Amino acid sequence: MRRGNVFEETLGQLLRAMRLGVFPPGEKLPAERELAEALGVSRATLRDSLAELQSAGYLQVQRGRYGGTVVAAHPNTHENPLDDSDRARIEDVLAFRSVVEPAAAELAAGASLTATQRNNLMLAHEAVNSADATNYRPLDARLHVMIADLSASSMLAKAVAEARDATSELLDRIPFLKPNIAHSSRQHEDILNAILHGDGASAKKLMQEHLDGTATLLRGFLD
Repeated sequence: MRRGNVFEETLGQLLRAMRLGVFPPGEKLPAERELAEALGVSRATLRDSLAELQSAGYLQVQRGRYGGTVVAAHPNTHENPLDDSDRARIEDVLAFRSVVEPAAAELAAGASLTATQRNNLMLAHEAVNSADATNYRPLDARLHVMIADLSASSMLAKAVAEARDATSELLDRIPFLKPNIAHSSRQHEDILNAILHGDGASAKKLMQEHLDGTATLLRGFLD
């Protein structure tokens, strides 16, 4: 498992196991220690993932002597959840994003940024960090587009805006996951530090790792 996006990878593996019938509806999940070892993650990471799947309706906790965490029969948390018919669209968006956004981050790191540009970038980052579920994704998108604007390529900035718009449309169809948001914020900070220090190679690599987390989540929530 890649170390950069452990929460997303864990969530994806659990969803995949449920989808493939490894953990069918109505069946109790293995004990926490056993499941954490099987997935190769810490028990803390596993707990975070299970808590989010429970709040999203994929798992239920049953009390009593024979209770435990049970796979729900029909999770229904969104009016228009992702399903297999969205697979081609998701892969198209992810492929497009993986090309344009890391390139934009690399170019932004190589640009001669003014004090105002640097300050605006940090203000945008702070706005994302303080956002609630209602306005998080628009502010997150704004930060990504702002990075692309710093690349000094209007065509690339337009492509990133298009990619981010398509991504947000897909993300709006999956649960809002607080642990994922906290992790995303730390990744944003690392990306911005690389840009502000002029480290193009790191900015490109960190942006790709950031996008990998989103890709894992979208693929994991496919029915």
